[in-house]
Amino acid sequence: MPVLDYIEIKGKKTAIDDEGYLINFDEWDEAVAAVLARREGLEELTDDKFAALRFIREHFKKYNYFPIPNAICKTIHKHKDCIQEDFINALVAWKLAGLPKPEEPIISLLEAGQSPG
Repeated sequence: MPVLDYIEIKGKKTAIDDEGYLINFDEWDEAVAAVLARREGLEELTDDKFAALRFIREHFKKYNYFPIPNAICKTIHKHKDCIQEDFINALVAWKLAGLPKPEEPIISLLEAGQSPG
């Protein structure tokens, strides 16, 4: 995947693609997530939102797929629609968690509010 842009935080450049997905999963941290969130029109990432993003990352790292949105909410002790309310949709949460850009069938599922898992 070619690098098409960078975000810069405290003098460190992090590569993203043309849609704002991180190129390198390991370059994610909360500061990167905050910049990505602003690019998506979300001004504030609360502790609950960061908890959801960390859970998504750990789940993806362990199982190589996005967790069921209801499971994310249950794990962070929020109501079942927390992902849609906190991140607009699961695809935005995917991006903010620094996961690699999903394939088109997964994008369609996430945009429809369904789980790819």
